[in-house]
Order: sequence, then structure tokens, then C-alpha cells
Amino acid sequence: MRIHPAGENALIVYLGEAATPVVSAQVQALAEGLQQQLGADLIDVVPSYASLLVIYDPLTTDHMAVSRCIRAVVAQGTDTETGGGALIELPVYYHSEVGEDLESLAEAAQLSIDDVIGLHSGAEYRVYAIGFAPGFAYLGEVDERIAAPRLATPRQRVPRGAVAIADRQTAVYPAPSPGGWNLIGRCPIRMFDPDATPTMPVGVGDRVRFVPVTREEYLTLGGEL
Repeated sequence: MRIHPAGENALIVYLGEAATPVVSAQVQALAEGLQQQLGADLIDVVPSYASLLVIYDPLTTDHMAVSRCIRAVVAQGTDTETGGGALIELPVYYHSEVGEDLESLAEAAQLSIDDVIGLHSGAEYRVYAIGFAPGFAYLGEVDERIAAPRLATPRQRVPRGAVAIADRQTAVYPAPSPGGWNLIGRCPIRMFDPDATPTMPVGVGDRVRFVPVTREEYLTLGGEL
């Protein structure tokens, strides 16, 4: 574990060198422990792949006190069960109609489209981080047989709900935006809704499984073409 200043009222804690289910579980456990121990002194915690950003109230505490609390929580040990977190199922309409890169990805992998769909929907993914845009959850890891590099030229606009792969990560675009990931389908569930409670259906540490649906089911669930 390494603790570094990240501003006048923030610390960043590194718990590993790379994202793994174990490190991710440790990050989430530390976040939960600090929320309990720091209470009102804590403004926010921002978990990522192998690190945790801790933002505190400088009027009530300081770097040294927060650092001691971090070390104490880690020393106490917490539940780091890698299978923890809620299991969220997200419906996906897998088709070239909405997944412009599905056919080319299958061809590059020397697999059928059905094989790509089966491999992508047959895995359980961990939410490692949320970033880039509100509700953009970085999920891993994709089966290496369907891992694909980012596009050489990103698209200027990727539609909301697009399900995509980049290297061994997968994600659902929460809003229209530029993007260079490989599009393989579309999800009708909104990944970020400022008017909903909670605003996002998934959080860091949760697990996600994609469930294939038909075109009709996708539209019935509120999907757009």
C-alpha cells in the first residue's frame, strides 16, 4: 500500500499495480471502512482500478489523521471476498443493426457472431471503476478470444446504450459521446439518470452479467434504434 497527497484535502491510496478482482475488492473494502471510521470528516471516496481517492474536510481533519485512519482500516483487515457486490443483469440486443463492429470483431477473432455473443454474455464482469462520463462503468475482464483493440479512428458519436469492447474491458455508453470502442450491441437500460434514485444501476464492486434479448424485447424495454 502507498499513500500520496492528491491536493490540499485529498489523499490517493494505491493498493496494487494492476486491476485484479482481489485488488478491486480491497479497494472497495477500504472505501467502506473509511466511510464508517471518518464519518463527517469524509467528503467523498472515489474508487478506481487499484486505487482509492480519499477527499476529506480540511476544517475538521488533516493529512496525518486521515493517513493514520487509512493504515488502521487496512491493518484491521476487512472482507475482501472477490465475489461480493450486487449481481446486475443488463439486457443486450446483439446485432449488426446496433453493433456496427460485431461482424468485423467476429471475423478478426475467427469466430461466428453467435460465438462472440455467447462469450460476451456468458461471463460475469466486475465493475472496476466509473469514469469518462457519469455512469460509464469499466467492466472486466472480457474473454481473451474476443478482446479487441480500440478503433484507430474514434467515432464522433456513439449512441446511448451502446455495448462495446476495448482490449479486455467492456462497457455500456451512458450517453451519446465520441468513442473508440468496438460496438457489438445495445442495452435499453439507462446507465445514468440524474432524476432516478440511485442515479446509476451499478457501482464499483458490483458484478454485471449481460443477457441477450431479441429486437422486440429490446424495444419493449425502451431501447432506441
